[in-house]
Amino acid sequence: MIVIRFFLRFLKWVVILFFSTSILAVIAYRFLPVYITPLMIIRCCQQIADGDAPTLHHSWKPLDEISPHLPVAVMAREDQRFLLHHGFDTESIQKAIEYNKTHSHRRGASTISQQTAKNVFLWPNSNFVRKGFEAYFTVLMELFWSKHRIMEVYLNSIEMGPGIYGAQAVAEQHFNTNAEDLSRNDCALIAATLTNPLHYSSKDPSPYVRKIQGILLREMRYIPSFPKEGESYDPNTVSGGVYKNK
Repeated sequence: MIVIRFFLRFLKWVVILFFSTSILAVIAYRFLPVYITPLMIIRCCQQIADGDAPTLHHSWKPLDEISPHLPVAVMAREDQRFLLHHGFDTESIQKAIEYNKTHSHRRGASTISQQTAKNVFLWPNSNFVRKGFEAYFTVLMELFWSKHRIMEVYLNSIEMGPGIYGAQAVAEQHFNTNAEDLSRNDCALIAATLTNPLHYSSKDPSPYVRKIQGILLREMRYIPSFPKEGESYDPNTVSGGVYKNK
């Protein structure tokens, strides 16, 4: 009985510590730049395990210093309803469930908010435990962060090539420019690689990546500029997940 009581007391404090530290971390990252993520550390360890020197290119840039085309491009590619949902896109989830019933190649429905939660707080391998923590951190982020902040952290932390994380790093390494000077074509090309940035390259794009780039450039015409912090957003401009022309 003493052992059980000790274990339950220990478990209680572990739970309290987890919830308190995770909430504080999410609140802190509402204001602080994210300079390092678990994924960056994991990739460096993998490089060392493979006998390579660890490579990490990453520079934090405020969203206002990133090309306005990039948020539009990543929404067109990853999450067209980003500004409408509260972390989880139920329509996309239902479509993915129906698709996966009849196709061997499984389709996901992770939103930009979920991907940001995974990139900043968790590890890449997907399982039910990771998915549970991902949902928890997604709720916290949507509660404490604005959509502007979520997009800012996403564009600074997402993997965009081997050892390349964020808009400024990919701009320097693949386009020899700064994040704010990326063109519309550049941004569509970067977004086209996001499903597998270790396989697809925006520096040396394959015909498949060029094909996706063309599709995204067409879809980006129906998505207006990403709103600045504090700007209002009219959901009536949305139709079927893609914005109407104004």
